[in-house]
Amino acid sequence: MRNPRWGRVIAPPPQVFYFAPQKTWYLVYQGGDPLYSTSSDISDPESWSAPKPFFPAMPDIVRQPQGNGWLDFWVICDDKKCYLFNTDDHGRLLRSETDISRFPNGFHNTVEVMAEKTEDLFEASNTYRIANTHTYITLVEAMSPQGRYFRIWKSDSLDGKWEPFASAPMNTFASRDNVDQLWSEGVSHGEMIRTNADQTMTIDPCQPLEYLFQGNDPAVHVDDYIKIPYRLGVLTAKGENPVSALCPSALRR
Repeated sequence: MRNPRWGRVIAPPPQVFYFAPQKTWYLVYQGGDPLYSTSSDISDPESWSAPKPFFPAMPDIVRQPQGNGWLDFWVICDDKKCYLFNTDDHGRLLRSETDISRFPNGFHNTVEVMAEKTEDLFEASNTYRIANTHTYITLVEAMSPQGRYFRIWKSDSLDGKWEPFASAPMNTFASRDNVDQLWSEGVSHGEMIRTNADQTMTIDPCQPLEYLFQGNDPAVHVDDYIKIPYRLGVLTAKGENPVSALCPSALRR
């Protein structure tokens, strides 16, 4: 871990990316339902448009079975479609889709792509394409008695089946074992540091693997989640890992 930053971080964080087909920046966030704003100049904080919903109404599947709604939205596109992933804090990962030519409109076909116990598949999913491969990975935050942590799955397409992508117990990607426990009890809401900013969410397996996340100070105890003094840190992978193993030079060894 390096470069911790103190301050209040309120989950869930938004997603920001550059949608190259429109030469437009998108800010994706939640207000009960998934919302977005756009800008042609990301350097101007006053340039963002007013919030707009992705869906005219909440899909029926989102209301079932617990009726808890949806949260923590993430958009990623291939060359034909854009997909919106979300969790529901009850063990489900859902996916919606639209043609890339219609984005941000036309999202439909909302389906359940993973379902586990609530504590094993909780929230804050984030999904990426591995450069120069046909592999995608998705990370989802889980909960354990030792704090929050991220699990990792892989697929050969964004609309395909997700399989565990780590030999660690519970296919763990990052946990309290990866940080100084005096600094954080676990690893919460995070995002890969990428070499590009576009809608493909591509990461380079040949570059050092870095993950920006929010951690909580174990010495601070509060009775309200919203008051937890989260702070930002960066995890940097050391040694071999399943993502870096997809670098062509690693495959030739």
